[in-house]
Amino acid sequence: MSADTDVEVLRRQGRIVVVGASLAGLRAAETLRDQGFTGSLTMIGDEPYEPYDRPPLSKQALLGRARPEDTALPRRRDIDAEWRLGVAAESLDRAAKQVRLTNGDSVPYDRLLITTGTRARPWFHPEEAALDGVFVLRTRDDSARLTRKLAGGVSRVLVIGAGFTGSEVASACRELGHEVTVAERGPAPLVGALGGVIGAVADRLQRRHGVDLRCGISVTALEGDYGGRLRRAHLSDGSAIDVEVAVVSLGAVRNTDWLAGSGVAAGPRGIACDAGCRVFDVNGIVTDDIYAAGDVARSPHPLFDYQFLSLEHWGNAVEQAEIAAHNMICAGPERRPHLWLPMFWSSQFGVNIKSVGVPSLGDQLVVAQGTLAEERFVAVYGYRGRVIAAASFDGAKWLGFYEQQIAAGAPFPPEYRTVDRRTETLQPVDPAFPDPHLPTHGATVTLTGHSPSERRVQFVPSHA
Repeated sequence: MSADTDVEVLRRQGRIVVVGASLAGLRAAETLRDQGFTGSLTMIGDEPYEPYDRPPLSKQALLGRARPEDTALPRRRDIDAEWRLGVAAESLDRAAKQVRLTNGDSVPYDRLLITTGTRARPWFHPEEAALDGVFVLRTRDDSARLTRKLAGGVSRVLVIGAGFTGSEVASACRELGHEVTVAERGPAPLVGALGGVIGAVADRLQRRHGVDLRCGISVTALEGDYGGRLRRAHLSDGSAIDVEVAVVSLGAVRNTDWLAGSGVAAGPRGIACDAGCRVFDVNGIVTDDIYAAGDVARSPHPLFDYQFLSLEHWGNAVEQAEIAAHNMICAGPERRPHLWLPMFWSSQFGVNIKSVGVPSLGDQLVVAQGTLAEERFVAVYGYRGRVIAAASFDGAKWLGFYEQQIAAGAPFPPEYRTVDRRTETLQPVDPAFPDPHLPTHGATVTLTGHSPSERRVQFVPSHA
């Protein structure tokens, strides 16, 4: 079926395949049925489970407040789909319009949606990664294995990487009463996502809760005993610590390997697509039958110099999936852009951390409300004289206001002299982001791409 095929025929009789039985995949499928798609729908997933919720896996599940197997996503409606679970997509044949699976089957499509998301970046040494006691945390099975290990009693947990996931794991382990060491290559926790100024607050938070936090160092080797069990970790400062559990939290890898050789513009940073979720080919030509959504997709955003954004966020996955599904079965004039404002939240060490916008793009920062010393504040990030992001520690109620400021391109530094009854002029400082070329745990938003000279898109926030 070509790009100019009658959309009505597609909606009645078309074949839509979703690769990635994920949050984005499920919400896209529900949207397709909601909007009248009556053709065949196939859901392909490499895990044996129907879509489940991932945020509880590093929080409630580790604390024993929810079982990993009870995290299935609620259904908004019946999607009447053929489920191909426990078998991964192996390759894509664009000419034949088929997805080839690892079991040898081929699945034909008229429209293809890719929602394959990410996987945890593994420990760099395969033999050490295979030791009993070395974990990553991304899937339901990962969470179940780690939960069982922690419940069995361990003396010390080593968390490698102090990004959001690593910090949440450290927080949960401390709450469970385990001794915890965190090894972070950067100068502070959360530094890749929020910068060194806010990272210093996270540093104090972890130490005050009893974490043995070691920044500016890396783990050079994991050592096992004769039985293949982890027993020691060696650090770049020459020290070593005895541990029974190591949780590798070094960021995520986007699941695009299966697209190699397909001609789709896919790589380590994700799948490039336009604002309508249509995937680009390697020549920069937009396809009209392949779409992408969720963590694996990256698309340009007018608020951020048209740089391509890859967003690892629950809310973005839902909204982008709904946009992609709508556009897949609509004629060109009816299609909509996906211009979601990045948001992120985390709960760790008793503090609710939220951000809106792209903090890592900021070149200046002011604390507009509260104080860093109190560890209760809202920090506002500026970029070339306008508000670009905000992050809060126990101040989430204010982020809706800053979301509007970001969308409106409000000037930076902001003139909020009456907030908190403070009278001093806000003094911008360098947010102290590390060199993005240095490997660390990484941010939750990845900026790539270029800035075209013409800007004709007007950003309209979703709540307007």
